[in-house]
Amino acid sequence: MFRNRGRKSAGILVLIMMLSTVLAACGGGDKKTEGENGASTALSGTIEIDGSSTVHPMTEAIAEEFGAENKDVRVPIGTGGTGAGFKRFLNGEIAITNASRPIKDKEAAEAKEKGIEYHEVTVAYDGLAVVVNPENDFIDKLTIDELKKIYEPDSKVKTWADVREGWPAEEIKIYSPGTDHGTFDYFTEVINGEAQVSRNDSQITFSADTNAIVQGVAGDKQSIGYFGFSFYEENKDKLKLIPIDNGTATVTASAETIKDNSYAPLSRPLYIYVSDKELERPEVKAFMDFYLSNAGALASEVGFVALPDEEYQKEKDKLAQ
Repeated sequence: MFRNRGRKSAGILVLIMMLSTVLAACGGGDKKTEGENGASTALSGTIEIDGSSTVHPMTEAIAEEFGAENKDVRVPIGTGGTGAGFKRFLNGEIAITNASRPIKDKEAAEAKEKGIEYHEVTVAYDGLAVVVNPENDFIDKLTIDELKKIYEPDSKVKTWADVREGWPAEEIKIYSPGTDHGTFDYFTEVINGEAQVSRNDSQITFSADTNAIVQGVAGDKQSIGYFGFSFYEENKDKLKLIPIDNGTATVTASAETIKDNSYAPLSRPLYIYVSDKELERPEVKAFMDFYLSNAGALASEVGFVALPDEEYQKEKDKLAQ
């Protein structure tokens, strides 16, 4: 059972300590693997992870739980963005990379050229939240075309009145994830028609730190931004979530609309990639098995939507093969 982060009662702690003492007396402790000559050895080592800041909260939570059971295994996790994560992964610097988009053709070609074999593992579903400042009282929804008008290359939009007639002629402050982010790739592809294609002028601020976008939108009445739904869930008291008219219906991002894909086109799967070579290390293999055994229970805790149980089993079966 996962720990209730930040809300453990004293009674539960005492019970856990008592149980831990009993388990230790009975030979409990860190997970063991079979070493040479059948000897039982505790897992140890370092599993370095980098990549998507969107996927980071889930992988970090998994690593925390895994570390509680395997105290001699270190799992440092960076948040350099999906693109930066793939660069490190393809250079053999990390065992696992978090990704909020699938690996690109050119990245896959580089992996093949370098002889790097890997597994793509789907771990959850996520949606992109489009947010404005809570004091914005005139936006009830945005269409896909209006989002494109705001974010497309060479956009002529300077004020809200340029987006929709009748809105105030106040200059918009626009925020976007940085160009290394899988979130940026995904948004620009589904909204502007091509990944990495975006306006790039004085009105838009790109940031590798999603929390900086949260603070920017929260601090400016005329601002707009987007990022993974989990970041909105963590900061909903500071932001206003905007429903999106996708041409068929006007839908608000939620766990339900992301899971049933009615929030299309701004819903997506999330991934981790693991190197086959690294997977031969017992601590990496154990971590991946732990990840897929517990991702379903943990996804909603960090603001994502879990896959069906059978899908996690399929992912485990793929790794076993």
